[in-house]
Amino acid sequence: MKIHFNNLFILGLNHNIMKQVIIVRADLKMSKGKMSAMVAHASVDSVLRSSSSSIDKWKAEGMKKVILRAESLKELLNLQKKAKSENLVNSLIKDSGKTFFKEPTITCLAIGPDSAKKIDKVTSKLKLIS
Repeated sequence: MKIHFNNLFILGLNHNIMKQVIIVRADLKMSKGKMSAMVAHASVDSVLRSSSSSIDKWKAEGMKKVILRAESLKELLNLQKKAKSENLVNSLIKDSGKTFFKEPTITCLAIGPDSAKKIDKVTSKLKLIS
């Protein structure tokens, strides 16, 4: 079975989709603009750390991204530790503290792109950002 949907090819039910997850600290109450900038920084930096084969496969599948929330810095750092233990490319972002924040502040974490199955081992219990 082969289904084509928005440049996404799904071969059977066991096909493992690639994705990237960006986890944002909800406790910081960032403006939408600041949060968007931090998510963009995290996404780009994590992609730049990834292998070309992972990037190529992710691009071919539509570059799926999911934005999730962490309730605190402690939770975000624990997620990074789990991502590292699963050998997942990740990028922890620290804002410089020159505009929205008064001091340098860790804001978000990107994981991947990698297989959704591997990333879900780390992030499956998190909620979508709202």
